[in-house]
Amino acid sequence: MPLKQKPVGKLITFEGSEGSGKSTQIARLANHFQLLGREVLTTREPGGTEIGEHIRSIIVHNSKGDEMCAETELLLFTAARAQLVREIIAPALLRGAIVLCDRFLDSTTVYQGVARNLAMDPVNLINQFAVGNVMPDLTVIIDVPTEVGLARVRQRASDLPDRMERENIEFYNKVREGYLLLARSLPRKFLVIDGTQKEDALEKEIWHDIQKFLG
Repeated sequence: MPLKQKPVGKLITFEGSEGSGKSTQIARLANHFQLLGREVLTTREPGGTEIGEHIRSIIVHNSKGDEMCAETELLLFTAARAQLVREIIAPALLRGAIVLCDRFLDSTTVYQGVARNLAMDPVNLINQFAVGNVMPDLTVIIDVPTEVGLARVRQRASDLPDRMERENIEFYNKVREGYLLLARSLPRKFLVIDGTQKEDALEKEIWHDIQKFLG
């Protein structure tokens, strides 16, 4: 188990489809915590470590990526996650830091389990093996309609779309519904935010709700 004692920090993860605005809101939330004098660590999946970034390159940018089967994708994502938890997240939580992670195990549940149609029992088992007992204290889902998210991706693209961004609209409709289903099944674990708001309004709502959550 990565954590052999109760952590004093908090792990807040951000989820959502492509173009939901997670990265922007993570940076803004980190600033709020820093102004309060808290240690804040921001990281992302897949990636966050040297090993994880190499895995990210294989998943997202490899020229043979379109030939990757769903099972390989699942194992690569969770391998990167296992390294991130043990090298970065668990030590930070034990120090008392606030850890903000752009994607975590719920991405695997939704992208590989729901959208790729892999059986949920092995997905959940592999997820649990990767993270051990390091689970999010809260997961923020920034929800946007699929068409809105994909339009944002096209607008910001300065290069060819990566492997995940090339998926079709049916795939991302499954992703969105998967996240909303998770949130409905575990309402105390998830905070669903309307991602069609202006960035400032979105920031204000997230910060308000997280302050309530943290007491």
